[in-house]
Amino acid sequence: MHFEILVEDQSGKKALDILVPKIIASEDTYKVHSYKGIGRIPKNLNGKADASRRILLDQLPRLLRGYGNSFANCSDDYPAVVILICDLDGKCLQTFRQELLAILDTCNPKPETRFCIAIEEGEAWFLGDIPAIKAAYPKAKVPVLNSYENDAICGTWEHLADAVFPGGAQTLSGKGWQAIGAEKSAWSERIAPHMDVAKNSSPSFCYFKTTLQKLAGFEGY
Repeated sequence: MHFEILVEDQSGKKALDILVPKIIASEDTYKVHSYKGIGRIPKNLNGKADASRRILLDQLPRLLRGYGNSFANCSDDYPAVVILICDLDGKCLQTFRQELLAILDTCNPKPETRFCIAIEEGEAWFLGDIPAIKAAYPKAKVPVLNSYENDAICGTWEHLADAVFPGGAQTLSGKGWQAIGAEKSAWSERIAPHMDVAKNSSPSFCYFKTTLQKLAGFEGY
């Protein structure tokens, strides 16, 4: 199977380029496409989006229509699927899923698509593997890590920053959004190589992992 994976930022791409090969078989293929933020679902789902604006949800109706057309030409022995990965942030999960499915319903033909939502943010997937964080950051504040509740709505990236960044989230926030983005990319590069995908405690990460494995036809799914 081929996986077309859409993610909202560069740090997410860096993590997934490391994690996806740990999940799928060597004969499966994938490509991760990063965007410059999550944006919002357009009101007119059939409208024409400016392709030069690489904002994920803004572009999603156009992207899914395009994948629907291209996947229609895929052979049965090498199917393709779109995997959308984005943060829930402060949205209602059920409502957000319905909005995403509504976009898919406008496509004719529909591409095979799965929506995998990190709760609350992508850093929840790192915090689902505390040993990986400790391996990447030996001086991490263990009490802060241990106080995290998996997939809690709690300011997830700030919680990770409080554990591993000198001065914590407050200091990092004071450096501005570019510094935050750079630090998030560093977390991806340093933590993801140590992650054990079979032992992650984040429910949203486990959903992502099992979704890929079911699609790839792994035994036991």
